Amino acid sequence: MPIAQNPLSVEVTLPRDDVALLKVQGYLDIDTATEFQHHLANQLHHGRRHFLLDLSAVPFMDSSGMNIILRVYQEARELPGSVHIISPTAAVRRILDLTGVSITVPVSESLEEALQRVDRPQEVAPEGEV
Repeated sequence: MPIAQNPLSVEVTLPRDDVALLKVQGYLDIDTATEFQHHLANQLHHGRRHFLLDLSAVPFMDSSGMNIILRVYQEARELPGSVHIISPTAAVRRILDLTGVSITVPVSESLEEALQRVDRPQEVAPEGEV
């Protein structure tokens, strides 16, 4: 069995009981997406409702990674909960923007900003405002 050229590392910490911070390091692609999904599923199983995904050390992400982020976003919304992306690299941010994922899943520049968004869910803008 070949060894992954770009192994994935996921460090999970709990800033709060219902919030999981996942610091992802490495390529988030078809070869590593299942491992990432297992970490998210484990946190869902343990009652976490809010997921903060630190992608500052992810140099590359393909559609496999995006699909998992969108899947956990849908699952978290049903709880209700949320998903927030923190500090994506320029390459990952470009993919998120080009595919529209960054419109659906909030992108924050810091852990503090993401936690503020957890505490204060995005309010709907009155008609006519953007």
